Amino acid sequence: MIIKNIFNMKKLIVSIILVAVVATNVYSQNYEPRREFRGAWVHTVGNQKYKEMTTDEMKKHFTSLLDEFEKAKINAVIFQVRPQADAFYTKSIEPWSRFITGTQGVAPVPLWDPLQFMVDECHKRGMELHAWFNPYRVTSNDKETLCDEHLYYKKPYLFVKYGKQIYFDPGEPEARQHTVKVIADVVTRYDIDAVHFDDYFYPYKVMEKGKVVDFPDSASFAKYGGKDGFTQETRNDWRRNNVNVLIQELDKTIKAIKPWVKFGISPFGIWRNVKSDPTGSNTTGGCENYDDLYADIKLWVEKRWIDYNVPQLYFDIGHPAADYETLLKWWSENNYGENLYIGQDIGKTVKVKSREKEGEFLNQLPRKMQLVRTDKNIHGNVWWSGYSLLRNPDGFTDSLINSYQTKIALMPKYKNIDTVAPDVVKNLKMIRRNSNNYLTWLAPETNDVMQKAAYYCIYIVTQNNEDISNKSPIAITQNTEFQILKSGIYAVTTLDKLQNESRPIYININADKL
Repeated sequence: MIIKNIFNMKKLIVSIILVAVVATNVYSQNYEPRREFRGAWVHTVGNQKYKEMTTDEMKKHFTSLLDEFEKAKINAVIFQVRPQADAFYTKSIEPWSRFITGTQGVAPVPLWDPLQFMVDECHKRGMELHAWFNPYRVTSNDKETLCDEHLYYKKPYLFVKYGKQIYFDPGEPEARQHTVKVIADVVTRYDIDAVHFDDYFYPYKVMEKGKVVDFPDSASFAKYGGKDGFTQETRNDWRRNNVNVLIQELDKTIKAIKPWVKFGISPFGIWRNVKSDPTGSNTTGGCENYDDLYADIKLWVEKRWIDYNVPQLYFDIGHPAADYETLLKWWSENNYGENLYIGQDIGKTVKVKSREKEGEFLNQLPRKMQLVRTDKNIHGNVWWSGYSLLRNPDGFTDSLINSYQTKIALMPKYKNIDTVAPDVVKNLKMIRRNSNNYLTWLAPETNDVMQKAAYYCIYIVTQNNEDISNKSPIAITQNTEFQILKSGIYAVTTLDKLQNESRPIYININADKL
């Protein structure tokens, strides 16, 4: 009897485990949050194909890219507009990027504005446009030529050469002021949804003959280090403070111009290893934000100088030095209530060398999606690179379209900026025009810029006054009309710039009206 009971107990335990595994797999495959950040990085630095394209060809290229993003339900495009102290937009304080025409300072012919084009095309599709800036990089190698009008020739004291590259010196206050001025100009002139930095602050360490070359900022440290209250022994703290001040100034500047524009950072995936700091992650990865790039991202999140954080977890689950799951948990536990998205490398997700058996490859997308979506402190993903979505490596894009991002998702709320819902639409009705049927409405009237309508969500429901809090919209549009193809009960809501949502207004379209 005892043996039989033990056997039955074992069967029960196995059954529970199997149910749990099945439930987990179903959850990761089918559960889609109603609000989730789904970003894609579109880099321009190093891109050699644009210079071979005409203006029309570039526009077609970006349109096709955004069409593919729309199919995969991407809702935020992070577009690199300042790759190297240059510009992918018109009338800039800095010269045209060489990655557009092949020569820095030379405008495209016929003239067009890539940033404005991307803002317009993203918003048409209900996507956000995050303008991506690099704060310090000026060149990528020693073979590049800066145009005659570049600030480098006017104020050479603002720059240093490190390895084979030229950088703004973060220790020069005027260099910082220049970067703030450039970004303030874009925030003022363009309807962007966010300012975005990636992982490049002080540059990654340069090695020569097996030794680290120290960043050449002795001149600026001699001028400002002592005045700022630092000594030679605390020089690294001074460097971190230089970046801290830039982040604080940008946060204040952006919000003073347009309080709804977010400021986001995508740091390297390790803040500090536990060997360097007992509060760091249990990893042994070679690079650390705090010690090597002088970027104290943890402090910026804690102080709420930024609105969202996207650590680049470009590692696989089981990585011996930087395990993805370990890092994800660390960032989750250190998000201080801020919006946290995970930077995902597509190539290192769909084809990962298995830790279990030499020579095998493992698709880690299901497990990574499960880890993200079951953690209440994580609010979405950003995919690197966006161009990979066009290539569909190992069926990755198909997986998003068919399994993980099948429905439209609203943006996560930004609780530390604004969560007040806008007013409802007015005068919702159906009209017939040119043999087509449309829902039409009027935007809510308000003098509060934070509550003005930016988009509208369309839902199909089963009854009037149905709760839509767990439903996904069938469309997000800027327009005050929407073509309908079938009868049913529709609901329309207002979204403001931060995608706070109004209560719905319902309309019943009977078949005899169509």
